[in-house]
Amino acid sequence: MNCGIIQLGQRHRDRAVATLTAAFHDDPAMVYMLPDAASRPARLTRLMGWMVDQQLEIGLVLGTDEADAVTLWRPPGKVHYHEPLWHPASLRFVRIFRQHLPRALRTDEGITGHLPNGENWLYLKMAAVHPDRQGQGLGGAMIRAGLAEAARLGVASVLETATPANVGLYQRLGYGIASEWDVAKAGPHFWTMTTGAVAA
Repeated sequence: MNCGIIQLGQRHRDRAVATLTAAFHDDPAMVYMLPDAASRPARLTRLMGWMVDQQLEIGLVLGTDEADAVTLWRPPGKVHYHEPLWHPASLRFVRIFRQHLPRALRTDEGITGHLPNGENWLYLKMAAVHPDRQGQGLGGAMIRAGLAEAARLGVASVLETATPANVGLYQRLGYGIASEWDVAKAGPHFWTMTTGAVAA
């Protein structure tokens, strides 16, 4: 892969978690689900640790060798993967979200409900650049690397974002807005975006 973007593995795990935690500290969805700013870094670290571990197992993790830029992609066939709701490991979410677990569940249900049907596409689950490295083109390079993989597979790509400033970036990279929606009345506003028609 070009632009210094590589497929990340287990040796990158801890740094990738740190990058995601730092980058998503002020993300509107994370602020909604984890409103206490003081405890958010520790809780985000646990949440991002679970996400990175899952993607290393079932998905594709792209970023820089230093893992100061990270993207988590779900390939065709794994897009709608979810652990069973009452899987023993799901207890981790009670520890992470505590009394705000209903907010997390509403957010997750909203995201899932606005994903296209079918599995024949590449899902950009998370994209993050460490705050110390933002503004250097790393985010665009990672997403272009993922889109090259989507082109190789012959599928479209889908993502969602709750950060208004990201919408224009994704549009410049070839995504269009498929839908806009809110998580409850007081929740964040989301954009679901695709690079084209998504096959069922």
